[in-house]
Amino acid sequence: MADASFSKSGDTENVTLAAAASAGELRQMSDGKAGVMVGTNAAVSGDVRAFKKSGVHTLTKTSGVVLLAGGRAFWDHSANAVTFRKVNDRDFYVGTVVGDAASADTTVAVDLNVEPMPTINLLEDGFLSVATGTQVVGAFGLPKPYGGAFSLALTATNEAQCVDMLSTDRVAVAANGIAEFVVRLGANGSTSDVDLNFGLANGTSTTDADAITESVFFHIDGGSLNVMAESDDGTTEVNATDTTVDITAGSAVANRLECWIDTRNPADIQLYIDGVNVLPATVFTLAAATGPIGLLAHLEKTSGTATAGPVYFDRAELRTMEQ
Repeated sequence: MADASFSKSGDTENVTLAAAASAGELRQMSDGKAGVMVGTNAAVSGDVRAFKKSGVHTLTKTSGVVLLAGGRAFWDHSANAVTFRKVNDRDFYVGTVVGDAASADTTVAVDLNVEPMPTINLLEDGFLSVATGTQVVGAFGLPKPYGGAFSLALTATNEAQCVDMLSTDRVAVAANGIAEFVVRLGANGSTSDVDLNFGLANGTSTTDADAITESVFFHIDGGSLNVMAESDDGTTEVNATDTTVDITAGSAVANRLECWIDTRNPADIQLYIDGVNVLPATVFTLAAATGPIGLLAHLEKTSGTATAGPVYFDRAELRTMEQ
């Protein structure tokens, strides 16, 4: 007998339906992938139908959220629509977004089961980190791994403390980058001595993120749950501005905040929190920046006994594109 004989294309799966299905219906297959039922006719329970697991498909999109080109698309099982993340339900990964989809759009093009291609993955590709302060085993020190996440924290030691993660790899300012951060604020800074910044920068600082010459950041002050945004390109500085979004402290799925920085127009950078464009009329800019820029997460306190964290970073990626 031959070692192998061709059965069928690997991008289709024949399924005996346990429930009726409409033409073009999307379901999760036995291998965990997304599949779209082939054909133009509906089917009833017990029918055998082929489901295609590749190609670009137009799918129903959740209203009120923006999806950006090259980003992740998840299927909201209860709402039967594509969105930007999953929650503790039957949601599953669908593929990569093809082109931008506006908040009011009812559909989105998705390249089925294709994974995003980040140019920089801060949590996997490596980062530089310098801890300012007295390092103690099991307490203050360098970023700590939690599975695939990393955390930053400050302790009650009465001193200036700073810990960061700066991507080893950088890109040109004109590389048409979109940065994605998924953050959980396990415990907020206990006083205003604490500053948390994460975003894009041309370097880091061992004491003060405001001293970094080129950056665009999401910013949270200790003692406040307001999510702020700011930028500085060495010529024009936009001071921390309230996005009107508040973060909820905690370490659960419900506490995740997903923040995107779209630099495809460096002269007018757009920021998104949980799929919503925030401060669209504020001109955040890196137009005069010379770069290169990388991903940065930065937690600091100027002095005193304030504490902060853990601040969990579940994702920190930058993808770039030709246009």
